[in-house]
Amino acid sequence: MPVEVVSYMLSNKDIRKRLQFQIILQCAPFLKGIKIACITNIETRYCKELGMILKDTDIEYKILTVNKGRSLVFFYRREEFAAYLNKAEVREFLEHYGYEIGTVDQVLNRLSARVCQYSCNEGCFPHEIGAFLDYPIDDVRCFIEQGGKGCLLTGYWKVYNNPEKAQMTFLAYDKAKTSAVNEFLVGKTLQDIAYKAA
Repeated sequence: MPVEVVSYMLSNKDIRKRLQFQIILQCAPFLKGIKIACITNIETRYCKELGMILKDTDIEYKILTVNKGRSLVFFYRREEFAAYLNKAEVREFLEHYGYEIGTVDQVLNRLSARVCQYSCNEGCFPHEIGAFLDYPIDDVRCFIEQGGKGCLLTGYWKVYNNPEKAQMTFLAYDKAKTSAVNEFLVGKTLQDIAYKAA
């Protein structure tokens, strides 16, 4: 995607259009239903626009932390995310990091507290966030255990296991991004672009 297009869209004076483009650009695999959730950093003053931008979608969001005029925003579809959290592998991994798998809100509040601690320089970054972003649990675990070193491949995440499968996933993510951005550039809205859960 040409840098000029990205630069132009991210400097657009229409706040809603610019914010839609940012979400589409950075969260396309989630919007297209390939990922369970996504995260992006948004200027805090624009977060009040999120309700209108996401209207008529099944997408919800949680502001995890606010720091220096920026908000770290987590996007998800409630039912799908709840089912994902209840997968044995995900549940066991997160419980190891002190999460009690109750409601989606309880789990996200715990994640938010962990991210806020880091933002206030009161702890290490909660790298278990990779599990929330649908990265393979084994890769998240290895990343934490090895301090981010010794990976086999770097892309949307650091890969420690099954690089061939990860490369295929990265290609699917890239295709989703190209497709979503092109749809937006020809006039479709986020509502048109986002996959809707059945």
